[in-house]
Amino acid sequence: MKLEFDRGQLAQGNDNDQDWQESAAQLGPWLRQLEEYFLGHRQNFSLPLDLRGTDFQVKCWRALLDIPYGETRSYRDIARAIGHPQAFRAVGMSNNRNPIAIVVPCHRVIASDGSLCGYGGGLDIKRKLLDLEQTRSQPTLMLGIGA
Repeated sequence: MKLEFDRGQLAQGNDNDQDWQESAAQLGPWLRQLEEYFLGHRQNFSLPLDLRGTDFQVKCWRALLDIPYGETRSYRDIARAIGHPQAFRAVGMSNNRNPIAIVVPCHRVIASDGSLCGYGGGLDIKRKLLDLEQTRSQPTLMLGIGA
């Protein structure tokens, strides 16, 4: 399973020349949870993940899963979290290869200075995802009307 941004290309299999076939039964839970996420009703995904990549990439992607909804971390933070404090550029390259965008939240990783950088879906989409999460994660102020 891959979840990537539409760049006008058909999804391609991995190096083993696997054929991709759409399956409504397999896609159903993914589509439902993504819809809930975009509606602001879901903060964590409960989908089975089969992350395949180098050991370093998988460590990076697993670290992304630890970033709470509505929060961000820097590439340097992720590098430190996986025990390679100088490998922040390699973390960026691993994020670029993330096969399950949004579910494995590489959009929550920003530059050390707080600026947005690098995102497969484009920086505009990254900003929209961060805005969605930050808006939904803010506590609401309860007004004591009639109190």
